[in-house]
Amino acid sequence: MIPKLAIRFHDDGTLFGSLKGGSRYQENDLEVVCMVDEWARPIGAALAFFGASIATGWAQSRIGAAGAGTIAEKPEMAGIVIIMEAIPETMTILGFVIAAIIMLL
Repeated sequence: MIPKLAIRFHDDGTLFGSLKGGSRYQENDLEVVCMVDEWARPIGAALAFFGASIATGWAQSRIGAAGAGTIAEKPEMAGIVIIMEAIPETMTILGFVIAAIIMLL
C-alpha cells in the first residue's frame, strides 16, 4: 500500500505536496488534488482548436495549389482533388472536439 499524497497548486503558482497520515499506510492508494485556475481551461481549449486550424490551413494551401495544377492538366481528376482538399478538414473537427472536451471536463 502507498500513503496518501496530496498535491495542491496555490494561488501564487507554487506547488505544495504532503503525505497524509505520516508514516502510516492508508487503504486508499493515492489522492491527488489539483486546482486549475479559471483561465487555464479556455486557454487550453483555444490552443487545441488554434493548432488544428493552423495545421489544416497549411495543408489545404499546399493541396489546393497542387490540385489547381492537376485540374488544369487533367480535368477528370477534379473529384479526387476535391476529396483530397476536404481530408485535412478533419483535423479542425478533431481540434473542436478536443476543445469541447477540455471545456466540459
